[in-house]
Amino acid sequence: MGEGLGTAFLLAIVVGSGIMGERLAGGNVAVALLANSMATGAGLVALILMLGSISEVMRGNLCKREGLAYVAVQVFGAFLGVAIAHSMFGEAVFTASEHERSGAAQLFSEFIATFGLVAVIRGVGRAHKSAVPIAVGAYIASAYWFTASTSFANLAVTLARAFTPTFAGIRPADVMGFWIAQLLGAIAAEYLFRWFQPLPNFKNELGS
Repeated sequence: MGEGLGTAFLLAIVVGSGIMGERLAGGNVAVALLANSMATGAGLVALILMLGSISEVMRGNLCKREGLAYVAVQVFGAFLGVAIAHSMFGEAVFTASEHERSGAAQLFSEFIATFGLVAVIRGVGRAHKSAVPIAVGAYIASAYWFTASTSFANLAVTLARAFTPTFAGIRPADVMGFWIAQLLGAIAAEYLFRWFQPLPNFKNELGS
């Protein structure tokens, strides 16, 4: 339940701030992106602080069947968040996006965005766990700007954003490519940090 709530709020923030940014920017895409990235980064900090401990406990106790339910709740929350954002701004509840995000540069960007996000969570979580919310929010806000894809970095988020015709959208046809890039980025970061993990213990043993 906590994961669904968090994902719903995250999508409401991403899509809602995108709509507001577009409406107030007067056609200036840079200003709209700045508003979108700042709102998303700040919102992530608040959401992780609010729900991070609940999600952590749940993830640590999931069996395979519960894991599928966990994914389903995330997807439901993502679509709910899009519907909430659209409703707040008088948009149709769901409309397929026509925002093209295709090509090698976009896919490589999503690989890097997801790799970096997992790396931040793993690296900061190991040494400074209390700083994870700020680190994740700061990373995502910056990744809006240093990646060509504006850093979706989440499967459920990507799917739901295919049904917003706004600034934050992605064409349904481009979703699968983003998913593959995100999975590869997450796997690469996970294996890298599993390789990093033994190093401190090894050094401690040498020093003892």
